[in-house]
Amino acid sequence: MTTENKMLQIARERYTTKHYSGKQIPREQFEELLEILRLAPSSVNAQSWKFITVSTAEAKNKIMEGLLDFNRERVSKASDIIVFVVPEKISEEHLQKVLDKEIADGRYAQESVIEGLDAGRRHFVKLHSQTVPETLAWETAQAYIALGIILFASAGMGIDSTALEGVDYDKLDEILGLRERGLRSVVAVSLGYRDPNDSNAKRPKSRLAKEDLFEEFK
Repeated sequence: MTTENKMLQIARERYTTKHYSGKQIPREQFEELLEILRLAPSSVNAQSWKFITVSTAEAKNKIMEGLLDFNRERVSKASDIIVFVVPEKISEEHLQKVLDKEIADGRYAQESVIEGLDAGRRHFVKLHSQTVPETLAWETAQAYIALGIILFASAGMGIDSTALEGVDYDKLDEILGLRERGLRSVVAVSLGYRDPNDSNAKRPKSRLAKEDLFEEFK
């Protein structure tokens, strides 16, 4: 099977898991998923996010009140939960940390380009962060890029997943102690292995036809 066909097969077979078996993801594989998240792309490489992992039964129980009823089993029986978190304001300290890491990683062959590229990033950050709601909207869009990456990557590793939007974000922020740190939760994902009787696994995938979605501008 070619790489192209494998990617298409993953897209066709991946589905949203509704019921988990309780089986645990091997820690080595979970660490690989975290590394995939670390490598996820973001606009101007801002990386204005954090990922909070919830893996123990005790930790899962603590966040239950921050979940709507129908999602609680998808958390309790999943192997791991990852909460995607963004800041209310992108700080100068964060922007400098990103730049310092880029320099340390050798992204800039010439020192002369550093100032211009840093200024470009700051321009786009400022453009999208005039108010807290604007900042959160932009950063949430970035977080969903990372969400898409892990949904696809986990399927490629034989790991099932559920994007969790049925969340009381105010309550979850309170439980995780985020607001006092200037942070907000924006989405979460459950990871694990499907229950053999998960009815959603047996349903055929349904998507709109290509002609309903794609247009060519000429």
